[in-house]
Amino acid sequence: MTHWITLLAVEEVAKEGGLFDLDATLPLMAIQFLVLALVLNATLYKPLGNAIDERNDYIRNNQLEAQERLSKTQKLAEQYEQELADARRQAQKIIADAQAEAQKIAAEKMAAAQREAQAEKEKASNEIEQQKQSALASLEQQVDSLSGQILEKLLGADLVTRR
Repeated sequence: MTHWITLLAVEEVAKEGGLFDLDATLPLMAIQFLVLALVLNATLYKPLGNAIDERNDYIRNNQLEAQERLSKTQKLAEQYEQELADARRQAQKIIADAQAEAQKIAAEKMAAAQREAQAEKEKASNEIEQQKQSALASLEQQVDSLSGQILEKLLGADLVTRR
C-alpha cells in the first residue's frame, strides 16, 4: 500500500508541473531569448563582423598591392637584365675593337721598325762597302808603291826605270 501511495503522489506531481509544462513561461522565455539575440547582434556580432570584414578587405588589398609590386619588380628585373646584357655586348664590342686597333697599330709600328732597321742595315752595308772599296784602293796604291820599291831593290834602279 505504501507503494501505491507514493505512486499516486508522483502522478499528482506530474499532473501539476511536469517536465514540459506549457504555460506562460515558455513564450516569455522565447521573447527573452529573442531580445538577448537582438541585443547581442547589435552590440557584439555586427561590430565584430564589420571588423572581420574590414580586416579581410585590408588583407585582400595588401595582397593585391603586393602582387602588383611583385610584377613591377619582376618587369624591372627583366629590364635591368636586358640592359645589363646589352651593356656587356657593347663592352665586349668596344674591347674587341680596341684590341683590333691595338694590333693594327702594333703591326704598323712593327713594319715601320722593320723598314727602318732594313734601311739602316742597307746604309751600314753601303758604308762598309764604300770603306772596303776605299781601303782596297788605298791598299792597291800601297801594294804598287811597295812592289815598285821591292823591284827597285831587287833588280836595281835600271830595270825599273825602263819599264
